[in-house]
Amino acid sequence: MQVVNFNGTQPIAITDSLFVNTHNAALTHLDALSHMPVGNQVYPGVPLADAVTPTGIRHASADHAAAGILTRGVLLDLAPDRGSLDAGHHVNATDLDAALDRAGTSVHLGDAIVVRGGWNVNQPITQPVPGLDLTAVDWIDAHGAALYIGDISDARPPTFPMPMHQVALARLGLPLVDAAHLDNLADHCTRLHRWSFMLVLAPPRITGTTGLPVNPLAIF
Repeated sequence: MQVVNFNGTQPIAITDSLFVNTHNAALTHLDALSHMPVGNQVYPGVPLADAVTPTGIRHASADHAAAGILTRGVLLDLAPDRGSLDAGHHVNATDLDAALDRAGTSVHLGDAIVVRGGWNVNQPITQPVPGLDLTAVDWIDAHGAALYIGDISDARPPTFPMPMHQVALARLGLPLVDAAHLDNLADHCTRLHRWSFMLVLAPPRITGTTGLPVNPLAIF
């Protein structure tokens, strides 16, 4: 939400104030490890009362990304040629293997896995949306990924435990970037016949947060 501030009838400068709901499905954002507790603990086992306070996050906030993230990214396009997955599709390890085979590349330890399902997840929570299942989470973990970026994440309606947010993020410590727009990236990769790139994230330096808006950049 944006509000333009009133600075007088002849202001020297025009200013505004922004109110950001970070975990909105319309906003590409980084989920901090504190975003989804497991019972009364925050990854990797810190008591919730010690990690989360009314004035901010003391442990597992998004501060770890404040210096920026720079790594290799690999696009796994699950619906090539601007396609989209069926609403009820649950992405599994076999789907990820097939996408990696189509890309003709490999995943290295510390890479960012970028998954395109061809969806805009800014939909009512009751509307079915495809998502990754537990075998896909195991695949990402087995390949040593350091970050997940996707235009899809957990399926809707949700099933519990939610594979991406309650297992990958909360139990395995894998940071997530939700609600990414990946169509243009997929088009560019197709033109170049190259599905790996340098990935750069530079989140704003706001401390004590459960997440931050980000603008991921793929550099070829």
